[in-house]
Amino acid sequence: NNAEALHNYYEAMRLEIDPKDRSYILYNIGLIHTNNEEHTKALEYYVRALERNPFLPQAFNNMVVIYHYMRPSPL
Repeated sequence: NNAEALHNYYEAMRLEIDPKDRSYILYNIGLIHTNNEEHTKALEYYVRALERNPFLPQAFNNMVVIYHYMRPSPL
């Protein structure tokens, strides 16, 4: 389940020191928040992932998708 996965990823963040590996953990946390429709929180984790690894195109892609769905609908 998502709560257990988040717990495991937070534990992995506590233990992992390599910035690139941490970026993938942060990206995966963002994915869980995206799946939970917690878009603001997901964006936060995608940005944190990209700060550690700017060569993570899937994080950019997911951010664009979230921004697309968060934009106001035309009248």
